[in-house]
Amino acid sequence: MHAASRRRKAMMKFLSKLPPLVPAAMMLSVVAMNLLANKELFHTDWVALDCGFVLSWIPFLLMDCVCKVYGGRTAAQLSILAVAVNLAVFLVFKLVSLTPGMWGEYYATGLAEVNDSLNNTIGGSTWIVLGSAFAMATASIINSLVNMGVARLLSRKGESYWKFAARSFTSTAVSQFADNFIFALTVSVPLFGWSLRQVAFCSLTAMGFELLLEICFSGYGYRLSRKWTSGG
Repeated sequence: MHAASRRRKAMMKFLSKLPPLVPAAMMLSVVAMNLLANKELFHTDWVALDCGFVLSWIPFLLMDCVCKVYGGRTAAQLSILAVAVNLAVFLVFKLVSLTPGMWGEYYATGLAEVNDSLNNTIGGSTWIVLGSAFAMATASIINSLVNMGVARLLSRKGESYWKFAARSFTSTAVSQFADNFIFALTVSVPLFGWSLRQVAFCSLTAMGFELLLEICFSGYGYRLSRKWTSGG
């Protein structure tokens, strides 16, 4: 009882540090990107990219903002909380997919295959979801460690966008590669028979696309972190 109470107090203290929209945006983006990952964006012999990548940069940019203002531990805790919420949402979706009812699209098409496909998409594959959760949790810790490590190497005098960018881009590049690499090793190799060359190349190219999106929105992230620092 006392242990559970201490955990609740620790969680409330952790969440009270952050502006309310930050945990909400983090959880929503993690859940949404895992849903969008069910659709392939494009696929060639050398690289495959799913639609989840259009949102996958958001959690990492938020973690970089949190690292700058609240520290690496808080950023890692936020990401792991989002992963836990995503697993809870997956469990709900899985249970819903097992119910006997029909999706609305079935009545539009009259095809049972459409209903089965939606159940499979919403219910997902347990192994894929667990692999994604493990990869994301590990990458979030790596992101926080690298971000804070780069911060220690930079001058402590003043602050600028370029210091934020150096921390953000370096940590995102390393952690996004780790996220993709771990996921490919734990899911794509055993399930789809990927070679290590495919794992490495796809992890690198996907990281490049995700990093490019973060670079595009990094100015907003910097302004957001400055607003938190000033208490705005």
